Amino acid sequence: MQAPKEKRNEQMSLKNLKLKDEVAFKYLVENYKDFVFNTCISIIQNVDDSDDISQEVFIQVYKSIKNFKEKSSLSTWIYKITVSKCFEYLRFKKRKKRFSLLVNLFRDDGTIIDIPEFEHPGIILEKKENSKLLFNAIDKLNEEQKTAYILKNIQGLSYKKIAEIMNKSTSSIESLIFRAKKSLKLHLIKKMDNKK
Repeated sequence: MQAPKEKRNEQMSLKNLKLKDEVAFKYLVENYKDFVFNTCISIIQNVDDSDDISQEVFIQVYKSIKNFKEKSSLSTWIYKITVSKCFEYLRFKKRKKRFSLLVNLFRDDGTIIDIPEFEHPGIILEKKENSKLLFNAIDKLNEEQKTAYILKNIQGLSYKKIAEIMNKSTSSIESLIFRAKKSLKLHLIKKMDNKK
């Protein structure tokens, strides 16, 4: 629950944002850039792409702030844009990858597309391998499970906040996260067994 002073500050800031005030926009970017980037890196798993998408998120916020109806908090609205941009990018990347693979079938030199290794900047070196396994497993979840799991377990949001972002009931979010954890556990056990 927001304190009355914080609520007033957010309303003043929103009013200024809707007037396209540069100072208000810089303040917004400064306040939200970390959680936007952290959400992007958790979903996209590539630093450069996450930087680009973070910038796209703020461009989108700037362009469409006048359409923000204030039915949810500003942070919920920004999370929705962030998650949407990330999955839009992943769908585009998947289509591009399929097309590239098709093109490869017709190449004479037999070159194979090189998929870059994912390295999360916040990973402690000695836990890097396990973190890579976890992020690879997260990447295999369906879109809804992946979003709910990341927002809860990586971003640390409450079930209520995630429900607002994803337009679902709290019980649906709990169910998605439960199924995501179950899938991750099975995937990781299988990977560990293969390493033995």
